[in-house]
Amino acid sequence: MLVTALGAVQAEKRFESLQSHLAHPPSFTTVRVNTLVASVESVKRLLNEEILKQIPDVNFPILEHPQLHDLLLIPVIGPRRKLKQHSVEVIVGAQCANAVLRGAHVYSAGILSASKWMKSDNEVSVYSDIEGKCKRGAKEFLGTKIFIGNGISELSRKEIFCSNVPIKGKGIRMTEPVYLSPSFDRILPGSIFLQNLPSAVVSYVLSPQPGERILDMCAAPGGKTTHIASLMNDQGEVIAIDKIANKVEKIKSNASLLKMSCIKAFHFDSTKAVATEERVTGEGDGPPFLAESFDRILLDAPCSGMGQRPNMICNFSLKELTSYQPLQRKLFTVAVELLKSGGVLVYSTCTVTLSENEEQVAWALQAFPCLQLQSQDPHIGGAGMMGAGLSPDQLQLLQRFDPSSVDLPDAELDIVTSKDEDLVVLANKDTIGFFIAKFIKK
Repeated sequence: MLVTALGAVQAEKRFESLQSHLAHPPSFTTVRVNTLVASVESVKRLLNEEILKQIPDVNFPILEHPQLHDLLLIPVIGPRRKLKQHSVEVIVGAQCANAVLRGAHVYSAGILSASKWMKSDNEVSVYSDIEGKCKRGAKEFLGTKIFIGNGISELSRKEIFCSNVPIKGKGIRMTEPVYLSPSFDRILPGSIFLQNLPSAVVSYVLSPQPGERILDMCAAPGGKTTHIASLMNDQGEVIAIDKIANKVEKIKSNASLLKMSCIKAFHFDSTKAVATEERVTGEGDGPPFLAESFDRILLDAPCSGMGQRPNMICNFSLKELTSYQPLQRKLFTVAVELLKSGGVLVYSTCTVTLSENEEQVAWALQAFPCLQLQSQDPHIGGAGMMGAGLSPDQLQLLQRFDPSSVDLPDAELDIVTSKDEDLVVLANKDTIGFFIAKFIKK
């Protein structure tokens, strides 16, 4: 449908641009302040002190977002193209490399290969194996690799690969990453939560109110769940569901760390969350639930994740890409049934495909005449994408964050002379790929 709407050449150019953008991290790290325990101003001051300890040579501005009042924006410096590369090489997997590009160090479990002469305390250059062909323990790798920065080895090659027990902890301390960003590991626990900007926008769009009963249907790891609780001042009830048990424990852990008491997390399959004769209502406040039990529902649906950044590899099969739409529709159907009349349903994904976003909105409006699209506040992303049969007015009510809407930097971001308002505009655009739709049940 998109090819029909744009033409084959334009659709291909758009896809290539998107792939290029997804390989790079966003221009800003977004930190959400837990305003239940700390003020934005106090956290801003403490973060500034912590960042200066880590990177004393760079004066990172910490910006307050003018519309998302509990969010702080910290610029990422890069790409730094003039870094000297060392003879001792370390190869890491793509997932580890993605974390490094967002400010992490290299942990031992992520190391696939190291030069045979690597000792502890060596200067090393770190590369990403973008094709997944490096064998663990290799002494040399001649396949396709991308340089992601320099660091100091905390362990020798022998300690990493020849131990009888799995080695945990830091393997490489990154000193010159291609993208320079502070590490937030163990920084201000309980007071901050790292969250991509569009993921924070979702909770604002849902607009939870104190005293309401809210359902987060696919809640792990709990970023949006805890944000919802914060926005309603921890007053009311936030029910969080996930079908994977250890992820539910993560939700509970995050809620405890952030000192939130209104969150109740359950291990359950949300496609079965409506009570029937066969599925009686759960004990206490747990699932399954009676129909029309919730004032607001967030369905941050399982998706292909093709908006996540950075992502230097795209290894989805067509079968996998097409598998999400039926599951999303099952979950959506349950959400509509559980929502009270007059209630709000927000549907979101962290992907860029038409089939998981605008096509789902078009389907929902046809399948459920009781639903009506609503305007979103704040609306800092772009409009929806054509190609699913939605009208121009309907597309304006949707919110799509498209990383390819901003030019990729060919040099480091100028954080010294740039105006704060210009940096905020860049942060709103140069983020992960994301989609939000808001409905009201008439």
